[in-house]
Amino acid sequence: MKCPYCSFIESKVIDSRPTEENNSIRRRRECLKCGKRFTTYEKLESVALVVIKKDESRQPFNRNKVLKGIITACEKRPISIVQMEKIADDIESELAQSMEREVKSTVIGEMVMDKLRLLDEVAYVRFASVYKQFEDLSTFMDELKGLIDDKAN
Repeated sequence: MKCPYCSFIESKVIDSRPTEENNSIRRRRECLKCGKRFTTYEKLESVALVVIKKDESRQPFNRNKVLKGIITACEKRPISIVQMEKIADDIESELAQSMEREVKSTVIGEMVMDKLRLLDEVAYVRFASVYKQFEDLSTFMDELKGLIDDKAN
């Protein structure tokens, strides 16, 4: 690590500890040439994930967009923001662990629906109605019947 004061490239670590969020390590260093101290942060490098939209355009994965859709589906439901954030975190984590650099938006939508279905059926139906773009009442009813049949089994 290059010293920010004298640009010497050697330093020693004096103290090392995780940050409050536990997502990086704070290191206190001392330059071996000038003796001045400085702080660095070590963070896990993440691979950029690209989402392939229905029109084949590509854009960077945005956890906040996923969370916004979940929050909208869960509006006025007895679901805490912590539960909603956990769904978004789980999806982001699963996508990162898949080691794929590109993922179709349909895969993300299915992941959200699967998790909402387990958490709250009303939120699931709300999300599905927007995601699947139900054309008419019969398509909507077919989805509800499938949900009822799954619950009966």
